[in-house]
Amino acid sequence: MRLIPFIFVTILLLQGCSIEPWVMPYERARLADPIMLMDPNPVSSSYLNHVYQARESARGAESGQGGGCGCN
Repeated sequence: MRLIPFIFVTILLLQGCSIEPWVMPYERARLADPIMLMDPNPVSSSYLNHVYQARESARGAESGQGGGCGCN
């Protein structure tokens, strides 16, 4: 009785191995275009992140450890 759900789940998971990739290797260059990034302005975001870190008086204030005066 317990073997039937196990077999069903195993078959279901193995079906994912048979799917061929929809993106061919020569098409990946188009998907790596900067317009596909989640951040539309990475330079502006980097600057605003630097301002935020200086205001918080710590380098890596949003995620990392450390401290300091915030000056360069």
